[in-house]
Order: sequence, then structure tokens, then C-alpha cells
Amino acid sequence: MISKIVKSGLTRRTFLKSTAVTAMSAGLPGASLAAGNTIKIGFLAPLTGAVAAWGKPGLDGCQIWAARVNAAGGIKLGDGSYNVEFVSYDNEYDPAKARTGATKLIREDGVSFIMMLGGDTWPGVQPVAEKTGMLFSTLLPSDLSPDTNMLIAPAEVHPIYNVTGVEWLAETKPELKTAVMCAQDDALGLPSVATYLAAFEAAGIEMLDEPLLFDPATTDFAPVVTRLISKNPDIVCLDTCYSDYVHPIAEQLFQQGFKGQIISCTADFYDQMIAKTSEDFMEGFVFQFPDFDDPALNGDNINFTDPNGFYEEFNRRHPGQWGAVSWEYASIMDLWKAAAEKAGSASPDAVAAAMKEGKGKHAFGDADWWGTELFGIDNALVGDWPVVAIEKGKARIKDFRSIPAWYAKHGDLLVKHMKAYDQMWDQRS
Repeated sequence: MISKIVKSGLTRRTFLKSTAVTAMSAGLPGASLAAGNTIKIGFLAPLTGAVAAWGKPGLDGCQIWAARVNAAGGIKLGDGSYNVEFVSYDNEYDPAKARTGATKLIREDGVSFIMMLGGDTWPGVQPVAEKTGMLFSTLLPSDLSPDTNMLIAPAEVHPIYNVTGVEWLAETKPELKTAVMCAQDDALGLPSVATYLAAFEAAGIEMLDEPLLFDPATTDFAPVVTRLISKNPDIVCLDTCYSDYVHPIAEQLFQQGFKGQIISCTADFYDQMIAKTSEDFMEGFVFQFPDFDDPALNGDNINFTDPNGFYEEFNRRHPGQWGAVSWEYASIMDLWKAAAEKAGSASPDAVAAAMKEGKGKHAFGDADWWGTELFGIDNALVGDWPVVAIEKGKARIKDFRSIPAWYAKHGDLLVKHMKAYDQMWDQRS
């Protein structure tokens, strides 16, 4: 956690310098295809621990993606066709373990590409990326900076898409005038806080209190919720809290009698929240991640192949485990495969160049590579994003909203709040 790094006396910059020495001494070879007719892809994410819900379901989705691609003849490069195989490493959302994992995946496993959740783990990996030239992906564009030219964010544009949920809420429920917010105090929570504050300000919704930033070690959320609802807000925003926090907070909101609107970045395993509260309590809960059996995902704008079939297969293999990231790493692989086949090579630099030529085929529609204004580099694929609400116990897409269109009108607010929380790229370095 960034907070732990600071408490130990290390800044992000000194941490990077210290880890760079280790990475450089490792003597990493350049990336190359594995022997035989298989391309190996690294999956470096939390598979256990509090953040596992944003890692493990993604790996499960990738295995389905690999089965589909291999059954269809594999990845076709200039010198033939290759099956794809994922090699995973559980970084436990720890930057040092992420650094070890990146080194192993490149040096010992010979992967051609590494996917990460990012966030607090990226500072551990960045020196390895700089040394080896490996292409990495993150689900968190807030990892991006001008120093990360081989890091891309082609699927999720966290936390910027959160503006779409607030914008939709303000237009469809104009009677909601006030809000409060909580988040864990870390690299996932803070940029999301800044984004929600910008979105609420743009929508004319008043914040009744400063965002409540709780320690990631918190287990008792009764006092958190008591403070949140003490000012009688119309909206309680759960920011980008981990599932292990969203569930007990929602349960406390139910037990303490909150009757207002809830908005959250995610609602992973929302059926469990319904079971702990009620279908009525969860009705209208707004978040940003659809189930892929949603009819709205069958439109011509969607670039994810057979989303309904993917969802059905995922639930057949892993019943009750569908979450926000189940499709995201697979979506990244769609982009990676298309770029590798276009380049005729799995070489990281060739794939990166091919991937960024023209518009990108984002899962929710064609999108542009963007980000210089916020991240100092155009390595985030940004376009439309769905707004999802729970209706009668089921997640349903209510609308697709344009992130660039929102930014064109309110980008100054986002920059203002990002600066206030030290989340601009030049403040994070």
C-alpha cells in the first residue's frame, strides 16, 4: 500500500530507485516466444487476499478466452499459428512480490506480454518494465506517466468512467441533491475519490462532508456508516472500495436504516449483498460493471465476441464468481491478439506499436488512445462506458455514456480534484 510505503520512510520515487537496482541485477533477457507452438502470456495479479476479487475472476476469464482462441486455430503470426497459454503469478497485491513475479514471468517463463491489475503493485514492477522493454497492461490508468511507455490501459479506464454513473444519476433522479463518500486510503481509493468529487460538482450535487478515508485494515464498518449517514445524505457513494468493504458497508447501511441512493464503482457478487440485505434495499444500486448476459451487449457497437456465451461459460465453470474483472483481461487479450496478428509478431514493441495505430476496439465500442492531460501519455483507451443499476435483483445496463464528452465539458474539475489529492502524474512520480 502507498500508505505503508510512506510510513516506512520510502517515497514512491525512492521505492522505484531501490527496486530498480534489484531488477537491473537480475540480468533479464529480452522477451521471446516460448519453444514450440505456444505463446505464453503472463498474468500478474492478486489471486489471494483482499484484492483477489479483481484478479482471480480475470484469470478464469482468460482461460475461457484461451480455450476459444486455441479451438479456432490459435494466434496467427508471420511464421505460423500459435496456441496461447497463460502463466499466472499471485502478487498478493504486494509491490515486492509483483516485482519478483514480473522477473520470473519474463526470465523463467518466457512470456510475451504481462497483464496486471496495477495500483499499489505497479511501483514494484516499473523498474523491470524499464529494464526489459516488456509490454505490460494495467486496469488502472492512474499508473500511467510519461515514464511508462510500455504500460497500457486498454480495457478499464479506472477511475474516470465513474463520472458516467454520477452524470446518469443526476439526469434521471434530479431530486438527489446531496452526497457523502467513503473509500479506503490507498492507490485505488484516492484517484477515485477525486473523480467522484469532480462528477458530483459537475452534476451540482453538494458534498455534505469531506470524503471519509478509512484505513485498509478496517474490519468494523459500523462507525464508518454511522458517520456517513449522520448528515442525512440523499446519496452514499462507496467510491472504489474493495468487495471486502462494499459488502459490509452495504450491510451496515441496511441495518442502520439508510433509505437513500447508493452508488459504487463495483458491486461484485451483488447477489450476496441482496441475500444479506434485501432485494428492495438493493433496488436501484448504481455501479459500472454489467453482467455479460445483458441484452445491451448484443449491439453492433460491442467489440467483445459473444458476450452472452462468454458469461454462460464463465458461470458454468465458476458459478457465483462473476465480477467486475471477469471479462476485462480477456478483452485486453482481444486487443493484444489483433495487434500481434497485424504486426505478424508477438514482440512487445511491435505489438505495442500495432495496438496504438488508429482507433482501438474497446469492448464497449471504438475508442481513442488518450490521457496526456491526466497521465502525461496517451496510453489509455477511452470511449464509452456502461452505467449499470440493479433491478429486481439483476444488474442491467441503463445507458452507455461517453467519457471523452464528459471530460470535454468538465475536465478542469477533474484536474482540480486530482491535484488536490496529489493524483496527477507529475505529483505521483
